[in-house]
Amino acid sequence: MNPFTFNTTASIVLEPGSSRRLGEIAGRKIGKNVLFVTDPGLRRLGLCDPVLASLGEAGHDVAVFDTVEADPSLATLMKAVETGRSAGATGVVGFGGGSSLDVAKLAALLLGSGEDLEGAWGVANAKGPRLPLVLVPTTAGTGSEVTPVSIITVGEEEKRGVSSAVILPDVALLDPELTLGLPPAITAATGVDAMVHAIEAYASKSANNNPLSKMLAKQALSLLGANIETAVFDGRNIEARGAMLLGSMLAGQAFANSPVAAVHALAYPIGGTFHVPHGLSNALVLQHVLRFNMPEAAHLYAEIAADAFPALAREEGTQGRCAAFIEELADLSKKLGLQTRLRDVKIGEEHLPKMAADAMKQTRLLVNNPRTVSEADALAIYRAAW
Repeated sequence: MNPFTFNTTASIVLEPGSSRRLGEIAGRKIGKNVLFVTDPGLRRLGLCDPVLASLGEAGHDVAVFDTVEADPSLATLMKAVETGRSAGATGVVGFGGGSSLDVAKLAALLLGSGEDLEGAWGVANAKGPRLPLVLVPTTAGTGSEVTPVSIITVGEEEKRGVSSAVILPDVALLDPELTLGLPPAITAATGVDAMVHAIEAYASKSANNNPLSKMLAKQALSLLGANIETAVFDGRNIEARGAMLLGSMLAGQAFANSPVAAVHALAYPIGGTFHVPHGLSNALVLQHVLRFNMPEAAHLYAEIAADAFPALAREEGTQGRCAAFIEELADLSKKLGLQTRLRDVKIGEEHLPKMAADAMKQTRLLVNNPRTVSEADALAIYRAAW
């Protein structure tokens, strides 16, 4: 057996209504002065109010930073850090989708260590320590509550990542009730995002791909595949919502230790340049990257096909089952009402060459892909997706 390292969040709580008890569950870990990081939409909807009330009742002084945007910028991160510094933050709570959780992770790191962010970009460069950190996801997609990764948009378009076990939180609090109000389009895109995490983790060429990640990826696909349509079309179904949240977390644990690859690398220019939501960006290129990977990864995709889509257990032969799996994923996006072509999200064909060049900058991801991707390959994939 190859040696590997597996890191994950120290404490995980999955319970309907648990976010209303945040002060009770995690209050002692985060100290008196709390930086609460979220986005304006969640603040406007009032989803934060019970959580903030719980912290207040537990005796915490809370500084709220609620201006996190999708694909958060470096400027947003530094404003969050300044808010925490002014409040004398002793701990950080991230509440929201992947963007808010990513900002919370790096705010905790920079407030706790004062280290230079420029030296922290990349893999295993952040040293810490960080402030105590609690993450509360409100979407079932990113798995950010159990991943050691934070992605920030630098400049106009470039996405940079910090990947280090030091930014794994102390507590991940999963409350399915928080996801009941998610619109169908967001539910669909974030759900497909979670499926991509599991698929890429299972097939990752990373030297740290390991039996735990593979097991978690298969279980994640089983939960996600069985519940995503119900969650999208019957959004008040708490059982489906809980299964999606658990599936997202398991996929997060898988790819946190067996990293994602070309689907994400090619999705980043779509989100960074054209501000397409991350989950949808992944969905737009998923089937085309998997087809490109088939010469090297067909056997791996065939192994997980029936986890996501049990009917595929009847498909005979590795190539046939793999091809059927890719078709099912493509059909799923259509069933869920997602856009399926780059042109559908207003990306012109003339932009594809620059996107391909930008995708090649994602070397930390591309190195994990089962098949080597050249710039010409990336362009061909984008053309297929256009």
